[in-house]
Amino acid sequence: MADRFESVAQVVERLREVDYLSDTSIAGVVFLADKLGKPILVEGPAGVGKTELAKCVAQITNSRLIRLQCYEGLDEAKALYEWNYKKQLLKIQAGKDNTKEWSAVEDDIFSEEFLLERPLLAAIRSEEPVVLLIDEVDRIEIETEALLLEVLSDFQVSIPELGTITSASGKRPIVFLTSNNTRELSEALKRRCLYLHIDYPTLEREEEIVRVRVPEIDDALATQIARVVASIRNLDIKKSPSISETIDWARTLIYLGRNEIDPETIGETLHVLLKYQGDIQKARKELGVDGPTSPLRGTASR
Repeated sequence: MADRFESVAQVVERLREVDYLSDTSIAGVVFLADKLGKPILVEGPAGVGKTELAKCVAQITNSRLIRLQCYEGLDEAKALYEWNYKKQLLKIQAGKDNTKEWSAVEDDIFSEEFLLERPLLAAIRSEEPVVLLIDEVDRIEIETEALLLEVLSDFQVSIPELGTITSASGKRPIVFLTSNNTRELSEALKRRCLYLHIDYPTLEREEEIVRVRVPEIDDALATQIARVVASIRNLDIKKSPSISETIDWARTLIYLGRNEIDPETIGETLHVLLKYQGDIQKARKELGVDGPTSPLRGTASR
Protein backbone atom coordinates (compact mmCIF):
# COMPACT_ATOMS: atom_id res chain seq x y z
CA MET A 1 0.00 0.00 0.00
CA ALA A 2 1.37 3.42 -0.94
CA ASP A 3 2.15 6.09 1.63
CA ARG A 4 -0.81 8.26 2.43
CA PHE A 5 1.02 11.58 2.01
CA GLU A 6 3.72 12.83 -0.33
CA SER A 7 4.87 15.83 1.71
CA VAL A 8 4.20 17.93 4.80
CA ALA A 9 2.73 20.65 2.58
CA GLN A 10 0.24 18.15 1.21
CA VAL A 11 -0.89 17.27 4.74
CA VAL A 12 -1.48 20.97 5.46
CA GLU A 13 -3.41 21.39 2.21
CA ARG A 14 -5.59 18.30 2.63
CA LEU A 15 -6.43 19.11 6.25
CA ARG A 16 -7.47 22.59 5.18
CA GLU A 17 -9.84 21.03 2.64
CA VAL A 18 -11.79 19.59 5.59
CA ASP A 19 -11.56 22.88 7.55
CA TYR A 20 -8.76 21.84 9.91
CA LEU A 21 -6.19 24.62 9.90
CA SER A 22 -2.87 22.97 10.61
CA ASP A 23 0.58 24.49 10.88
CA THR A 24 3.67 22.69 9.61
CA SER A 25 4.58 21.34 13.06
CA ILE A 26 1.27 19.45 13.32
CA ALA A 27 1.34 18.36 9.69
CA GLY A 28 4.97 17.29 9.99
CA VAL A 29 4.23 14.87 12.82
CA VAL A 30 1.29 13.38 10.90
CA PHE A 31 3.51 12.98 7.83
CA LEU A 32 6.26 11.24 9.81
CA ALA A 33 3.80 8.99 11.64
CA ASP A 34 2.67 7.67 8.28
CA LYS A 35 6.24 7.21 7.01
CA LEU A 36 7.63 5.64 10.19
CA GLY A 37 4.55 3.65 11.15
CA LYS A 38 4.55 5.12 14.66
CA PRO A 39 1.65 6.30 16.84
CA ILE A 40 1.23 9.98 17.72
CA LEU A 41 0.85 11.04 21.34
CA VAL A 42 -1.03 14.35 21.24
CA GLU A 43 -1.05 16.41 24.43
CA GLY A 44 -2.52 19.81 25.20
CA PRO A 45 -5.39 21.56 26.95
CA ALA A 46 -8.91 20.23 26.50
CA GLY A 47 -10.66 21.57 23.42
CA VAL A 48 -7.68 22.56 21.24
CA GLY A 49 -8.43 20.08 18.45
CA LYS A 50 -6.60 16.88 19.45
CA THR A 51 -9.54 14.55 18.80
CA GLU A 52 -10.61 16.59 15.79
CA LEU A 53 -7.18 16.06 14.23
CA ALA A 54 -7.65 12.28 14.28
CA LYS A 55 -11.14 12.60 12.81
CA CYS A 56 -9.92 14.86 10.01
CA VAL A 57 -6.96 12.61 9.17
CA ALA A 58 -9.40 9.70 8.88
CA GLN A 59 -11.53 11.82 6.55
CA ILE A 60 -8.73 12.91 4.23
CA THR A 61 -7.28 9.39 3.99
CA ASN A 62 -10.66 7.75 3.41
CA SER A 63 -10.06 5.60 6.47
CA ARG A 64 -12.39 4.06 8.99
CA LEU A 65 -12.16 5.87 12.34
CA ILE A 66 -12.08 3.46 15.28
CA ARG A 67 -12.25 5.16 18.66
CA LEU A 68 -11.34 3.80 22.07
CA GLN A 69 -12.64 6.22 24.68
CA CYS A 70 -10.52 5.79 27.78
CA TYR A 71 -11.86 6.05 31.31
CA GLU A 72 -10.91 4.96 34.80
CA GLY A 73 -11.51 1.23 35.12
CA LEU A 74 -11.11 0.43 31.41
CA ASP A 75 -9.93 -3.16 31.10
CA GLU A 76 -8.95 -5.71 28.47
CA ALA A 77 -12.53 -6.84 27.92
CA LYS A 78 -13.63 -3.35 26.87
CA ALA A 79 -10.46 -2.30 25.04
CA LEU A 80 -9.37 -5.46 23.26
CA TYR A 81 -11.83 -8.36 23.17
CA GLU A 82 -14.03 -10.59 25.27
CA TRP A 83 -15.89 -13.83 24.84
CA ASN A 84 -19.66 -13.93 24.46
CA TYR A 85 -20.25 -15.93 27.63
CA LYS A 86 -24.04 -16.07 27.28
CA LYS A 87 -23.78 -17.50 23.79
CA GLN A 88 -21.10 -19.95 24.93
CA LEU A 89 -23.33 -21.13 27.77
CA LEU A 90 -26.25 -21.67 25.41
CA LYS A 91 -23.98 -23.70 23.13
CA ILE A 92 -22.82 -25.86 26.03
CA GLN A 93 -26.38 -26.42 27.25
CA ALA A 94 -27.56 -27.28 23.74
CA GLY A 95 -24.82 -29.88 23.44
CA LYS A 96 -25.30 -31.60 26.80
CA ASP A 97 -26.58 -34.77 25.19
CA ASN A 98 -23.82 -34.71 22.59
CA THR A 99 -21.08 -37.30 22.82
CA LYS A 100 -18.31 -34.78 22.04
CA GLU A 101 -15.29 -34.74 24.29
CA TRP A 102 -14.89 -31.57 26.39
CA SER A 103 -11.77 -30.61 24.41
CA ALA A 104 -13.85 -30.56 21.24
CA VAL A 105 -16.55 -28.49 22.93
CA GLU A 106 -13.91 -26.09 24.23
CA ASP A 107 -12.42 -25.66 20.76
CA ASP A 108 -15.92 -24.98 19.46
CA ILE A 109 -16.93 -22.31 21.98
CA PHE A 110 -13.58 -20.49 21.85
CA SER A 111 -13.84 -19.76 18.16
CA GLU A 112 -14.56 -16.71 15.98
CA GLU A 113 -18.29 -17.24 16.37
CA PHE A 114 -18.10 -16.33 20.05
CA LEU A 115 -15.46 -13.57 19.92
CA LEU A 116 -16.58 -10.00 20.62
CA GLU A 117 -14.25 -7.42 19.07
CA ARG A 118 -13.48 -4.25 20.97
CA PRO A 119 -11.77 -1.21 19.39
CA LEU A 120 -8.14 -2.37 19.53
CA LEU A 121 -8.83 -5.78 18.05
CA ALA A 122 -11.19 -4.28 15.48
CA ALA A 123 -8.42 -1.92 14.34
CA ILE A 124 -5.93 -4.79 14.00
CA ARG A 125 -8.29 -7.02 12.04
CA SER A 126 -9.82 -4.38 9.79
CA GLU A 127 -9.25 -5.04 6.10
CA GLU A 128 -9.93 -1.40 5.23
CA PRO A 129 -7.64 1.55 6.10
CA VAL A 130 -7.99 2.61 9.71
CA VAL A 131 -7.25 5.61 11.89
CA LEU A 132 -7.24 4.42 15.51
CA LEU A 133 -8.06 7.08 18.11
CA ILE A 134 -7.21 6.19 21.72
CA ASP A 135 -8.84 9.19 23.35
CA GLU A 136 -7.86 10.60 26.77
CA VAL A 137 -5.31 7.86 27.46
CA ASP A 138 -4.28 9.69 30.65
CA ARG A 139 -7.59 8.64 32.23
CA ILE A 140 -6.67 4.96 32.46
CA GLU A 141 -4.60 3.49 35.29
CA ILE A 142 -0.90 3.05 34.60
CA GLU A 143 -1.30 -0.74 34.81
CA THR A 144 -3.81 -0.64 31.97
CA GLU A 145 -1.24 0.98 29.68
CA ALA A 146 0.36 -2.46 29.39
CA LEU A 147 -2.64 -3.48 27.27
CA LEU A 148 -1.53 -0.98 24.65
CA LEU A 149 2.14 -1.86 24.46
CA GLU A 150 1.90 -5.00 22.32
CA VAL A 151 -0.54 -3.28 19.99
CA LEU A 152 1.61 -0.16 19.61
CA SER A 153 4.88 -2.09 19.24
CA ASP A 154 3.97 -4.68 16.63
CA PHE A 155 0.30 -4.00 15.95
CA GLN A 156 -0.64 -7.49 16.96
CA VAL A 157 -2.35 -9.12 19.91
CA SER A 158 -2.13 -12.56 21.46
CA ILE A 159 -5.38 -14.36 22.25
CA PRO A 160 -4.57 -17.60 24.14
CA GLU A 161 -7.38 -19.58 22.52
CA LEU A 162 -6.75 -18.32 18.95
CA GLY A 163 -3.03 -17.44 18.84
CA THR A 164 -1.40 -14.23 17.65
CA ILE A 165 -3.52 -11.98 15.48
CA THR A 166 -1.71 -9.50 13.23
CA SER A 167 -2.84 -6.66 10.99
CA ALA A 168 -5.18 -7.94 8.28
CA SER A 169 -4.45 -5.19 5.77
CA GLY A 170 -0.66 -5.33 6.00
CA LYS A 171 -0.63 -1.55 6.56
CA ARG A 172 -0.44 -0.11 10.05
CA PRO A 173 -3.22 2.31 10.94
CA ILE A 174 -2.36 5.87 11.86
CA VAL A 175 -2.76 5.83 15.63
CA PHE A 176 -3.53 8.89 17.75
CA LEU A 177 -3.34 8.83 21.54
CA THR A 178 -4.72 12.02 23.09
CA SER A 179 -3.96 13.24 26.59
CA ASN A 180 -5.09 16.23 28.62
CA ASN A 181 -2.01 15.68 30.82
CA THR A 182 -3.99 14.84 33.95
CA ARG A 183 -1.27 12.34 34.88
CA GLU A 184 2.20 11.41 33.67
CA LEU A 185 2.23 8.60 31.11
CA SER A 186 4.75 5.79 31.34
CA GLU A 187 8.12 6.02 29.60
CA ALA A 188 7.42 2.71 27.86
CA LEU A 189 4.33 4.17 26.22
CA LYS A 190 6.03 7.42 25.27
CA ARG A 191 8.96 5.61 23.63
CA ARG A 192 6.60 4.03 21.15
CA CYS A 193 5.12 7.34 20.02
CA LEU A 194 5.93 10.51 18.17
CA TYR A 195 5.11 13.49 20.37
CA LEU A 196 2.89 16.42 19.44
CA HIS A 197 1.75 19.26 21.66
CA ILE A 198 -1.21 21.35 20.53
CA ASP A 199 -1.90 24.58 22.40
CA TYR A 200 -4.56 27.23 22.04
CA PRO A 201 -4.20 29.02 18.70
CA THR A 202 -2.75 32.47 18.28
CA LEU A 203 -5.20 35.32 17.96
CA GLU A 204 -4.67 35.48 14.20
CA ARG A 205 -5.11 31.72 13.76
CA GLU A 206 -8.30 31.71 15.84
CA GLU A 207 -9.71 34.52 13.70
CA GLU A 208 -9.00 32.38 10.66
CA ILE A 209 -10.60 29.32 12.26
CA VAL A 210 -13.75 31.31 13.04
CA ARG A 211 -13.95 32.58 9.45
CA VAL A 212 -13.49 29.09 8.03
CA ARG A 213 -15.90 27.33 10.37
CA VAL A 214 -18.48 30.14 10.31
CA PRO A 215 -18.16 31.43 6.74
CA GLU A 216 -21.13 33.77 7.02
CA ILE A 217 -19.49 35.83 9.77
CA ASP A 218 -18.33 39.40 9.24
CA ASP A 219 -14.53 39.82 9.37
CA ALA A 220 -14.73 42.56 12.00
CA LEU A 221 -16.89 40.38 14.26
CA ALA A 222 -14.48 37.44 13.85
CA THR A 223 -11.65 39.72 14.97
CA GLN A 224 -13.59 40.87 18.05
CA ILE A 225 -14.47 37.31 18.97
CA ALA A 226 -10.84 36.18 18.82
CA ARG A 227 -9.75 39.15 20.96
CA VAL A 228 -12.34 38.56 23.64
CA VAL A 229 -11.60 34.84 23.81
CA ALA A 230 -7.86 35.57 24.05
CA SER A 231 -8.56 37.99 26.93
CA ILE A 232 -10.63 35.39 28.77
CA ARG A 233 -7.93 32.72 28.35
CA ASN A 234 -5.46 35.07 30.05
CA LEU A 235 -7.61 35.09 33.19
CA ASP A 236 -6.98 32.77 36.12
CA ILE A 237 -10.08 30.61 35.63
CA LYS A 238 -10.93 26.95 36.03
CA LYS A 239 -11.64 26.14 32.37
CA SER A 240 -10.62 28.32 29.44
CA PRO A 241 -12.85 28.39 26.35
CA SER A 242 -12.09 25.68 23.82
CA ILE A 243 -11.91 26.30 20.09
CA SER A 244 -15.28 24.58 19.62
CA GLU A 245 -16.79 26.94 22.21
CA THR A 246 -15.35 29.91 20.34
CA ILE A 247 -17.08 28.63 17.20
CA ASP A 248 -20.32 28.09 19.12
CA TRP A 249 -20.12 31.67 20.42
CA ALA A 250 -19.59 33.00 16.91
CA ARG A 251 -22.67 31.15 15.69
CA THR A 252 -24.64 32.33 18.74
CA LEU A 253 -23.89 35.97 17.94
CA ILE A 254 -25.00 35.48 14.34
CA TYR A 255 -28.24 33.76 15.43
CA LEU A 256 -28.92 36.70 17.78
CA GLY A 257 -28.28 39.19 14.97
CA ARG A 258 -25.28 40.84 16.67
CA ASN A 259 -22.66 42.38 14.41
CA GLU A 260 -20.42 43.71 17.16
CA ILE A 261 -19.53 42.80 20.73
CA ASP A 262 -20.43 45.13 23.58
CA PRO A 263 -20.69 44.51 27.34
CA GLU A 264 -24.40 43.75 27.10
CA THR A 265 -23.80 41.11 24.42
CA ILE A 266 -21.06 39.48 26.49
CA GLY A 267 -23.25 39.47 29.59
CA GLU A 268 -26.03 37.69 27.72
CA THR A 269 -23.86 35.07 26.00
CA LEU A 270 -20.86 34.42 28.26
CA HIS A 271 -22.37 31.08 29.30
CA VAL A 272 -21.63 29.77 25.80
CA LEU A 273 -17.90 30.23 26.40
CA LEU A 274 -17.63 29.42 30.11
CA LYS A 275 -19.24 26.55 32.02
CA TYR A 276 -18.42 27.40 35.65
CA GLN A 277 -20.25 30.17 37.51
CA GLY A 278 -17.07 31.32 39.20
CA ASP A 279 -15.37 31.71 35.81
CA ILE A 280 -18.35 33.64 34.46
CA GLN A 281 -18.33 36.03 37.42
CA LYS A 282 -14.59 36.62 37.13
CA ALA A 283 -14.84 37.23 33.38
CA ARG A 284 -17.75 39.65 33.83
CA LYS A 285 -15.70 41.63 36.32
CA GLU A 286 -12.47 41.65 34.32
CA LEU A 287 -14.23 42.51 31.05
CA GLY A 288 -16.22 45.32 32.65
CA VAL A 289 -19.60 43.78 31.87
CA ASP A 290 -21.13 44.96 35.15
CA GLY A 291 -19.42 48.36 35.22
CA PRO A 292 -19.95 51.68 33.47
CA THR A 293 -16.89 51.18 31.27
CA SER A 294 -15.46 48.22 29.47
CA PRO A 295 -12.14 47.45 27.80
CA LEU A 296 -14.24 46.02 24.96
CA ARG A 297 -15.71 49.33 23.92
CA GLY A 298 -14.37 50.47 20.61
CA THR A 299 -13.14 47.02 19.48
CA ALA A 300 -15.44 47.16 16.47
CA SER A 301 -13.48 50.03 15.01
CA ARG A 302 -10.02 48.54 15.59
